[in-house]
Amino acid sequence: MKAFDYVRATDVAHARQQAGQPDTRFLAGGTTLLDLMKCSVERPSRLVDVTHLQGLSEIDVASGQIDIGALAKMSQVAADVRIQQHAPVISEALWRAASPQLRNMASIGGNLMQRTRCTYFRDPTAYPQCNKRAPGSGCAALEGINRNHAVLGTSPDCIAIYPGDLAIALVAFDATILIGGATQRQVLADDFYRLPGTRPDIEHDLAPGEMIVGIQIPQSASLERSHYLKVRDRASYEFAAASAAVGIELEKDGRTLKAVRIAMGGVGTKPWRARAVEEALVGKVFDEDVIRKASTLAVEGAQAREHNGFKITLAPRVVARALMTVGGLA
Repeated sequence: MKAFDYVRATDVAHARQQAGQPDTRFLAGGTTLLDLMKCSVERPSRLVDVTHLQGLSEIDVASGQIDIGALAKMSQVAADVRIQQHAPVISEALWRAASPQLRNMASIGGNLMQRTRCTYFRDPTAYPQCNKRAPGSGCAALEGINRNHAVLGTSPDCIAIYPGDLAIALVAFDATILIGGATQRQVLADDFYRLPGTRPDIEHDLAPGEMIVGIQIPQSASLERSHYLKVRDRASYEFAAASAAVGIELEKDGRTLKAVRIAMGGVGTKPWRARAVEEALVGKVFDEDVIRKASTLAVEGAQAREHNGFKITLAPRVVARALMTVGGLA
């Protein structure tokens, strides 16, 4: 690990001022950053510790909106009874992520900033070709072992998958990420994450010196009736082969879909909103055959490589199962 300077920020303004300097990273829980430093993917000259900043770890569930501070711990948010009641998909996504030890350490802001688990990205010594780590060097995963790589949102320069769970739920329910900088701004979670295109190294809409300070989630009937389903190779401590964050609202007849929310993880280079499925289901009767047929639209445009074609079959089934679970059909 490269030697680095350590600075403890006294407030948000101080943190931003320090982080605006070259080769500087924010340090919160450190559960992702320190791993990347150990394998020499990240080599910062300075770490700015933001863990002691005041007012960034609160959870507020008010009428119409849920506010979560960026320094709230994953376990803290998952266990909050108000989140469990009004946004079960958020709690479930957090409980299904990582291990208890990591959930107790990791912050919400850090979770949203985690980077891909692509083997080729995380081993610069063995695999120097990685456009996400070294733009223009190539992508070793294209012809390598790519079972855990993306089938949606890929480009000739990168097929690395987005690894997180929480962001999938945030994208499904139009959450907003609050960014502190010279002026505070807001960006939809779906817009915060970027497709790789020709610059896989640019992963999100965050400029130097800016930091995530919180998230806001609009309350809705579909959020209260929501669910997160994660399918993986083993039952715990594993990233998704495919996952789905879903929510539904029914008309007064109790049978017709009034609103549908769906986003997928484990299959895209960013959290993947399944808008085609949502549109196909609104106004339809909530029925298994209808759900399964519409769910096939979730993988429109998907491109498989040698080892990951199973995701194109798996993802629609995960979406359908999640919808049937939240609707009482499974």
